[in-house]
Amino acid sequence: MVEQQTVTVVEGFVPVIDLSFKDNAAGRTRIAEAINRACASSGFFTIVGHGVPAELIERMCVTNREFFALPDTVKERVAHRPGVSGFRRLGGSTAHSLDLKTPPDLCEVFSAHVTGDLPDEERNCLGDYWASWKLANVWPTVPVDFESIWHEYIAAMTELAGDLMRLFALALDLEEHFFDRIFDNHVSSVAVNYYFPQHHPPLPGQLRRGEHTDWGSLTILYQDTDIGGLQVRHGNGEWQDVPTIPGGFIVNIGDLMALWTAGRWVSTMHRVINPELGNASSRLSIPFFYLPDHDAAIDPIGSFAGGDHDTFGITTAGQWISRKMQKTFAEDPADYHSAD
Repeated sequence: MVEQQTVTVVEGFVPVIDLSFKDNAAGRTRIAEAINRACASSGFFTIVGHGVPAELIERMCVTNREFFALPDTVKERVAHRPGVSGFRRLGGSTAHSLDLKTPPDLCEVFSAHVTGDLPDEERNCLGDYWASWKLANVWPTVPVDFESIWHEYIAAMTELAGDLMRLFALALDLEEHFFDRIFDNHVSSVAVNYYFPQHHPPLPGQLRRGEHTDWGSLTILYQDTDIGGLQVRHGNGEWQDVPTIPGGFIVNIGDLMALWTAGRWVSTMHRVINPELGNASSRLSIPFFYLPDHDAAIDPIGSFAGGDHDTFGITTAGQWISRKMQKTFAEDPADYHSAD
């Protein structure tokens, strides 16, 4: 009973859940219950007591701020084509993934996949369609410790995400390791969004990140300042700010968790709004997208297997994510034609 009482949960639309006691049975049960409530309502929650070293998070922020401060000509040396790995001057148009036509998002991005350092022949086997995780990572030589810090951060996020999925399984009354096999060869990615100061008015409908849902299983997001800007859409259509908790990560589920649970858990619309004009602040956000094996089935699982979802003929997680990615980088979402 004492162990149960030590698990702290601050309720709300985006609750704060303390993972400090996730290593004992009573604590895991209590945490799983809180996760279930959050994922069935907002699809968002904040975690503290997660165990990721603060100094690693700080090094990740520092090396990326150093990178984004480099001259454009230097950053362009690691710009990947077709623009979904390495450096991107503009972050695509995230709202395009929902067939909403908007101008490009107002952020610079650097991204990499866990599969990006595999040999070409191994990456080419990760789906018989275009996919970002089939591209090689492109690493800058400055800052000198950039690549090593990214690898260290990816390893920490992978470990944390794997444990969160085991807590998800408990929350869904599944065997704790139910999801392990679905992530044996995961194709996850990390992106760092640099929200640069805005000295000119944005175009109509242009945001730092347009409204969208995430496409995978879960996202673990770190924000380096409390300036804010992230908003989640409430069920009544109102947008609510998501506060930054020092040292915490924001976790949200993506489309796959909603599909796997036949809608019991919700993949919620969110966006990043612009600062007031004249506000010269900048910020970093670092999302880790935990993506399953490319050939994982998209159908509802376990006790939700009877659920009915129209997925436009798409049968695997990889096809779903690839479709969303290609729409994001199409100049007009209507220009995208699926090859699935």
